[in-house]
This record gives sequence, structure tokens and C-alpha cells, in this order.
Amino acid sequence: MHYAELNRAWDELTGPGGAFEITEIEVRGNRIRSFKNAPPSVREVWLSTLPYADRDYLVYQDERITYGEAHRITASVANWLMANGVEPGDRIAIAMRNYPEWMLIYWGAVSIGVAVVGMNAWWTAPEMAYGFEDARPKVVFADAERLARIAEHTSMAGDAKIVAVRAEVPAGGVAWSEVAGHGGAMPDVAVDPDADACIFYTSGTTGFPKGAQLTHRGCVANLFNMVFSGQCTALINARVTGVPIDPDAPPAIPTSLVTTPLFHVTANNCGAYAVTAAGGKMVLMYRWDATEALQLIEREGVTAVSGVPVMARELVTHPDFHKYNTSTLLSVGGGGAQIQPDLVDKIEKTVATARPNTGYGMTETCGVITSLSGDFFVDKPASCGRALPNFEAKVVDDHGNALPQGEVGELWVKGSSVIKGYINRPDATAESITDGWLHTGDVARIDEEGFIFLVDRKKDMVLRGGENVYCAEVEAAVYRHPSVAEAVVFGVPDDRLGEEVACAILLRDGHVVDANEVREHVASLIAKHKSPRYIWFLSESIPRNASGKFLKKDLKETLKVEEAA
Repeated sequence: MHYAELNRAWDELTGPGGAFEITEIEVRGNRIRSFKNAPPSVREVWLSTLPYADRDYLVYQDERITYGEAHRITASVANWLMANGVEPGDRIAIAMRNYPEWMLIYWGAVSIGVAVVGMNAWWTAPEMAYGFEDARPKVVFADAERLARIAEHTSMAGDAKIVAVRAEVPAGGVAWSEVAGHGGAMPDVAVDPDADACIFYTSGTTGFPKGAQLTHRGCVANLFNMVFSGQCTALINARVTGVPIDPDAPPAIPTSLVTTPLFHVTANNCGAYAVTAAGGKMVLMYRWDATEALQLIEREGVTAVSGVPVMARELVTHPDFHKYNTSTLLSVGGGGAQIQPDLVDKIEKTVATARPNTGYGMTETCGVITSLSGDFFVDKPASCGRALPNFEAKVVDDHGNALPQGEVGELWVKGSSVIKGYINRPDATAESITDGWLHTGDVARIDEEGFIFLVDRKKDMVLRGGENVYCAEVEAAVYRHPSVAEAVVFGVPDDRLGEEVACAILLRDGHVVDANEVREHVASLIAKHKSPRYIWFLSESIPRNASGKFLKKDLKETLKVEEAA
């Protein structure tokens, strides 16, 4: 592999005079890495797309909105907010599906220094009430489903003004048409780089979710990391193939299929930012459906599909995949969870024009920490890549002491993408961030080339008879069985060993497998003691949260050991 070329390209791009030159700055009392050439705020990112006025920007079903129309509406949103007493530093909330209005409201608010609270569209009424009480938005933009939940507890939104989007206007509310038609040029506002751009809630698979404060500096740094990754790959490819990059060639215009909710960093910070900054097109879906995704890829000429791994798996294993024209695809992959090595191979072999890619990141880092694609991903399919330029990364023991290279411990990262903290939760902030170092909660190791290998979530690890069993490793082995469509591994209490390995499996249509065959398959690939003792074969898909991640907690509460195979 071309690791020497990777080092060379990396140093050239991030060194003095490079487009992604790294410098050190002081933020909140800590010295951190930052991009010297990054614009100060997200406002500049959005305004930089003004030259793309005639291009399609947002596509939803039969609707199309150009960049020119989008700029007119975002300026109207900004002016309407300011006319209604919303000032820089205040918060507004978006509570809706992935409608085009989501992005228009977002860019309009952040361009005047107003923070956007992304309300989880799957939240129940009590959960929404918790979010409103925690974030205290001045305005709430909501669709029909969310308005119905608000109506269940009329006081939940407090004094916030309610704007109805694609819905009947409730008593005392405002129609979206009034906001979008307010008019005026984008207000001239200087936005503080360390102001909150958005408040995104952690997925909340356990306990109450925490509102992470993603700053303008952090969101812009995440965009720079993503663009750096693409340019670094292009530079390596040019040198390896001997075909130089043509400086006069027009830049490629991406078309992205948005498969995950915009109230999370995967779709918003990683998907929307990158496509928008490049003047590309975002194709929105009402909900994930692999068949519809294939239809949209063909119809819109989609170049990139990114979501959680189960979506990529459903796409490339779809029985009708080869009936659709997918020749425009250049990348298939995603983040939110580790892509299993067998899926990397499936993408590489199934999609003729595309290369597999992944990104590892967190809400708490405004998006990606690492990025990995193409030959490097195929060569190290169990890795998630190197820490991107503005990050320092280390693996530590339970006392926070750095461990030698190659040893397994908790991954900590530090850099300009790390969040400010959690709103109203100084205790949680102090527990998660030490002297600027974010405790990721992920168990990992770092190899001699700086590539990070995620072993498991620290809290999801199964401690079986004093031996650490990492769920991700067992899942990767289970997925290598050709009959497995979905699988999730977790621990269950055991009187003798403390915990035992358990696995819930959804088989592919028409396939029949028994538990012993699964155990023997796993034991042929990894140590026998890691093979699941308890196995459940499910009749329907494994439950997921709004971002598409499997809900282990729900499974553990539902499945009974005595009913396992």
C-alpha cells in the first residue's frame, strides 16, 4: 500500500502554505489544533454558495429548489427571526422530518448567529417536553406530526412562537409561508466563531439525552476535515497513477442521497455541509427504503450514498440492485457505527464505479474524527482511518494515562472540532472533557501508521469470566455468514461467568440456519469463548433509533434468555 504517499500528501496539504495548514490556537483555556485558512463561521460557508444560483440544491419527491431560491428563503427566515425578537446567541428549534425547509431554516438561523436546536423527530411528547425545557428555544418550526405531539401538552413549548411547516397552523401559530415570504437581503451580522451553531442531542439510547453545543468553529473545522480527506485521496491517486490533477478542470458537482435525519451530525454536518459547499444537490427521502433509494440513484444521478452501515448493506444486497443504473455512484459507505469488513468487500465487488468509504465521528466532535476510503479501506477494512488533521488522538487506560502504540484502551481526542460542552450539564461536560481532551467512550488501538481500530464501545463490552469480549468483533464474524441480514451482539448476566455473549439475528429472506451452525461459524473465525451462547432469530428487523443505529438496550429488555436458542 501507498502509505509513504499518504504521509507525503498529508504533510504537503497541512504544512506551512498548504490549503489545510494547521496552526495552534487557544480556545477555552486549552491549546488546540485548528485550520489556519478556515472561515470564522458557518455564515461564510452558506454565503459562498451564492454563485450557484441556477443549480438544483434540494430535491424532495417532485419538488426542486435551486440555490437562488434557497438564498431568497434563508434571507427571509433570518429577517423574520430578527423582526420577531430573535437575536444572535438565542436558539430556535426544528422539529420535523427531512423536508427541504429543514435546511433553509438551518442556514437562515446560523447565518445570523442564532443556534439551531435539532429536535429528534422520533421523540415522544414527554421527550419533546424535556428538550424544550432544556434548550428553551424562542421559535419552534414543526411539521404536522410534531405539532400533534405538542398539542398533547400545550404548555410544553413555553413561550416559544410556533411556525407550522407543511401543516395546518395551530391557534396562535404562524404559517411557514409568512416566514418564507418575509423578504429582505441577508442581514449583515458578525458571528462569533465560538458561538453555538447548533444544539444536537446525543442519541439517548440510555438515560436522558444531552444537548451538545456545536460551535461555528467546530462545524467549519469538520467541513475542512472532509474536504481535506477528498483532496488528500485525489493527490495520492494522481501520484500513484501518474495522471496529474488538471488545475483547469471544473470541479465535480456532487449529488448526495440523504438517508439519515438532519438533526444528527451524520446527515447535517457531514452530508449537508460538504455537498452544499461544493454547490451540489441533496436528494431527500421521507424515510429510508432501499428500493426507493435505488430509484433515486438512477433518476437523480446520485454520486454518494452515506448512512449507517445497515443501509449500505441493504442497498448492495438488494435483490434488484443490478436492475438499476447505479453507474454515477462514486462512494458508498457511511458512519454512525463501524462498517463490518465483509461489507467493505461487498461494496467493492458489487458497485462497479464506487469505492467503499467510512467515517468515524461523534456529535461531540461536530462530525468526523477519522475518514477512510478506497484502497486504504480495502487494505485495512477493520480500521476507521487516521485521526484527521485538526485532531490529536491517544489511547488511555482507566486512569487517563496514555498507553503505548498498539495497546487497547479508551480513545481520547482533542482539536477545534470538539464541542464546547453540554447545555445545562456542567457535570456531564466535566466528565466527558479533560483539559480539552474528549473521552470518546470507544475502546480502540492505534497502529504504527496512525490508523485507528475501534474495538467496541467501552460500555458495550462483554466481560465474560474476566475476558473482554468486544461486540464489534463478534458481530463482524456473524455477518460473514451468508444467511445473515442483520445482527447485533450484547452481554447478558450470567451467574457463573458474570456475563455471557448473546446475539440477535435477522436472516435473509428464504434462508434457514440453526443456532449451532452460527456458533460453529463464529468459532471458526475467532476464539471459541467469544461465540454467542444465546441466540435469538428474529422475525422482523432489529429496532433502531432515529439515526438508524440498532437499539441494544431495547433488545436486552425484550428478549428472554429462556427463549434463546
